[in-house]
Amino acid sequence: MAKPAIGAWLGTTWAPHEVLAVAGEVEAAGFDSVWLADHFMANTGTEEVSDRGNLECFGMLAGLGAAVPRVRLGSLVASITFRHPAVLANIAATVDGIASGRLVLGVGAGWQLNEHAAYGLPLGPVRERIDRFEEGLAVLTGLLRSDSTTVAGEHYTVTGAPIVTRPGAARTPILIGASGEKRMLGVVARYADEWNCWSTPALFAHKSRVLDEHCERIGRDPREIRRSTQAMLEIDGESSGPGNAVVSGSVAQIVDTIGRWTGAGVDEVIVPGIRGTADDGRRLFDRVAADILPQLA
Repeated sequence: MAKPAIGAWLGTTWAPHEVLAVAGEVEAAGFDSVWLADHFMANTGTEEVSDRGNLECFGMLAGLGAAVPRVRLGSLVASITFRHPAVLANIAATVDGIASGRLVLGVGAGWQLNEHAAYGLPLGPVRERIDRFEEGLAVLTGLLRSDSTTVAGEHYTVTGAPIVTRPGAARTPILIGASGEKRMLGVVARYADEWNCWSTPALFAHKSRVLDEHCERIGRDPREIRRSTQAMLEIDGESSGPGNAVVSGSVAQIVDTIGRWTGAGVDEVIVPGIRGTADDGRRLFDRVAADILPQLA
């Protein structure tokens, strides 16, 4: 079968030196990318504050850009509500420069209730979130791609703002994390270089077809959008934790699932090692490297 890229999603509840160490280990083991979430705290499902804080995503990605030389590095995903998009564009350009063009700027509309409530960050109803996100993407893409950007929106206004990337810099791909079929996959079709969602193979195939339809409506070639997915893995009964999607079975069954994802159009499968300690993540990544990666060669 075709070999997809395999990514490792590291925990931001770990200490910085643990993230750096595990990133080096998964790079040496043959993983293709390293991803970090962008959250202030663990999700409680409500506005109740968690007592478990997280590392700041882009500060840690900058450290990885200097310390880990080969793999792609990305945010999975940065909430547009956390930073003005002009600030985020400048951060991304700087981190991508440190990483020699290996950054994937993953962004989303925002969703986690407790961190917005605790820090006084406006979230709003779903329609407002998506409206804000589309304006933010207009600012982001402009500042990363165009010599001058002007956006006069309800949520963001920039006027004649100069490009933030340095001369000769590679194009920083923008990944959008999204699964909403009516609007969000339409936003992906319009703005994204890459798309990510939690899925099983059947769910991914369905969402991917919807994305293709949005692309066709606006005249974009859907093959231009790189596609990635993830699910929590349960290998031989050993679980990596709960998640929005879970794939379980023997090593052979996991390899088969990856093959079905690939057949549905997945370019990259990301392995979440985000539950528990750094050593828990290490054990999962070691198992994947020893038993699964060789069967994908």
